[in-house]
Amino acid sequence: MGAHAELRDVRQAAHAAQVRELTAAGVLDDPRWRAAFSAVPRHAFVPYYWIGRGAGHERMWCEDPDPERRARWLRGVYTDTPLATRLRDGELVSSSSQPSLMAKMLDALAVRDGDNVLEIGAGTGYNAALLCHRLGDEHVTTVDLDEEITESARAHLAALGYHPAVITGDGARGCPARAPFDRILVTCTLPLIPLAWLGQCRPGARILAPLSTGLIALTVRDAEFAEGRFLHTSAYFVPLRGATAAASAATPGVPYGLPYELVENERFQFMLVLTAGTLHAREALDLWRREDRPSRERFGVTVTPEGQWSWLDDPQGPYVWPLGEADSS
Repeated sequence: MGAHAELRDVRQAAHAAQVRELTAAGVLDDPRWRAAFSAVPRHAFVPYYWIGRGAGHERMWCEDPDPERRARWLRGVYTDTPLATRLRDGELVSSSSQPSLMAKMLDALAVRDGDNVLEIGAGTGYNAALLCHRLGDEHVTTVDLDEEITESARAHLAALGYHPAVITGDGARGCPARAPFDRILVTCTLPLIPLAWLGQCRPGARILAPLSTGLIALTVRDAEFAEGRFLHTSAYFVPLRGATAAASAATPGVPYGLPYELVENERFQFMLVLTAGTLHAREALDLWRREDRPSRERFGVTVTPEGQWSWLDDPQGPYVWPLGEADSS
């Protein structure tokens, strides 16, 4: 057996093993998404990626002349982990998301046959391919600010026979030429929800987006109102970039002086980030303890032209915090 045929067999086995692992983990219960993950090979979208090596990065490449390094590339592709796929001046600007998180988000998107989906953040094109397999190319639009990213994603998709609309543009502005949308799926962290998206949605549309360190699932009532709760899972993505992106979405660290068990507590960090600028650390700690260490699902967000608010349990209060200044884009 030749080297290429051997690597092909290894790829097929690794791909099948990943689908089995995701199914066993309970994130591919929907047979339609299981079929999509089975049909779309991740390695086709990640011909190279970087892994951390001390103060630098090591590039793993599918065409590396060293057979062992090619095998390492392949093993990395089919592990359940995010992969850095584009660096600029040492900073991460694009990645291939963790497959299990992708599966959770696609399931939570709750698409129906015939739904039109807008993806914010094209990445490698892998997520768009999964959507195309489930819904058909004509129902999928993916947007990214970086022309290099969209060109690469378009090429990866076309190589497998998928041809969604791949648009180079500011994702915060949406894509009015392809509206209206039934679903918006966001693969970059936001500081606020761009109001432009609401106006491009049909009533009852669903927006699923990373906010703070969680995933907010919003139901759009109309162009001026959306509301929803966070999912239970954590989520960490590259921040949204672009002229209309609100100020930095960087996650602040946990202040010194808090009890040690909270420094590593994801739920507390989530609440601290979500209420940043409103609650001081000690106030957040008091609330955390008083409300029995609330999980992500107890928090929600309301979006209007007048402002955006996060809240605990009830959007009418008593615990309501401004997310930031109203976004007029």
